[in-house]
Amino acid sequence: MLKLRMLVYKPIGIIYSPFKEPRGTPIQPAGAKGVKGRVEVFPEYAEGLKDIEGFSHIILIYHFHRVKGYKLRVKPFMDDNFHGVFATRAPARPNPIGISVVRLLKVEGNILYVEDLDIVDGTPLLDIKPYVPEFDKREGVKIGWLEKNVYKLSQSRDDERFVEGS
Repeated sequence: MLKLRMLVYKPIGIIYSPFKEPRGTPIQPAGAKGVKGRVEVFPEYAEGLKDIEGFSHIILIYHFHRVKGYKLRVKPFMDDNFHGVFATRAPARPNPIGISVVRLLKVEGNILYVEDLDIVDGTPLLDIKPYVPEFDKREGVKIGWLEKNVYKLSQSRDDERFVEGS
């Protein structure tokens, strides 16, 4: 039997972007075309960046630090109906972890310069993984309730509905 225990993650860096508040932030990298930012990896983890410059895209895994609490049924940004939180990419989740596939522009020491960034300034970085289409792309994909709403992506922005006090 699996014994459950508390998990603790330590940030490995900080993500810097032009978005100082959640309000107005694009909700996915595909809606943030051309938005540039940088990722500072803390010096003690810099050695882990060896060979990353060979990848055009990377996956940033981060903590939604501005979100407080969660609900199991949410009204996501691109729909007026409630859905189970696990059928959405809403930030208010039992474990507020986000992922974004961004373009890697260049690496200077422990700083990664990225583009197509949809993340709030000052967000704690938990991990980085290379994006590999042969690993990550799937054929015959169904996108559930988003099928009728995905066209809204380029105009959709965070309205702070998942931030404490909203």
